[in-house]
Amino acid sequence: MSVRSYKARGVVLNTLKYGEKGLIVHMLTDAFGRQSYMVQGVRSASRGSRMALMQPMFALEFEGLCSPKMSMHRFKEVRSGVVLQSLPFDVRKSTMALFMAEVLYRLVKESESNEELFEFVWGSVAALDALDEGVSNFHLWFLSNLSRPLGFSPDNDFCPGAWLDIRDGHFTPAPPPIGAAMAPDNASILHDMLECDVRYLGEIGLNRSQRVAFLESMLSYYAYHLDAIRSVESVRILQEVF
Repeated sequence: MSVRSYKARGVVLNTLKYGEKGLIVHMLTDAFGRQSYMVQGVRSASRGSRMALMQPMFALEFEGLCSPKMSMHRFKEVRSGVVLQSLPFDVRKSTMALFMAEVLYRLVKESESNEELFEFVWGSVAALDALDEGVSNFHLWFLSNLSRPLGFSPDNDFCPGAWLDIRDGHFTPAPPPIGAAMAPDNASILHDMLECDVRYLGEIGLNRSQRVAFLESMLSYYAYHLDAIRSVESVRILQEVF
């Protein structure tokens, strides 16, 4: 059967060296969900511009190639889909990008299209790149809102002082059982993150200890639904930087 070409968009999650000059690129794509791409010769000096595109959370437009005889898809053409102005050069934003890419790499396994998830991730790249105020809150906003396309965001209205039952994503005035509860302070921050337009993240005033406590609370929430979150190694770096 002949090789089929297709046009798609993708966000880079992870890369692995393959042989002396090859690279395997794991991406979240609009057409095929999570997909792996073999890139030959990308690490040679003459192919440096293509190598520069294969960074965590870089958003790409490309023409892909696939065939039943090929173990992985390949690129025919590839270019930037979101021209990044600050993300590659701002250490705070590039640290965020590493975390986002690792979370998605660990959690998203399906090789099928998920339009809601893909559009959220693609938009998050552009949002982080454009953000001026509130960068230190961005990973918290991302995790909070990623719960929507993953299927376990809170499903009812928040009331001041409410707890969150992490088992069913339900805000409740009564404390859930120990181990199934997000305390009111963190439940309130989660509500704020879900309601906040990303452009106004700087208006959510959190200190470092609040950010660390909320991140740990969100990781427990995720871990109840998706155990793979426990292996995300970049969490420690985020807690040190932010």
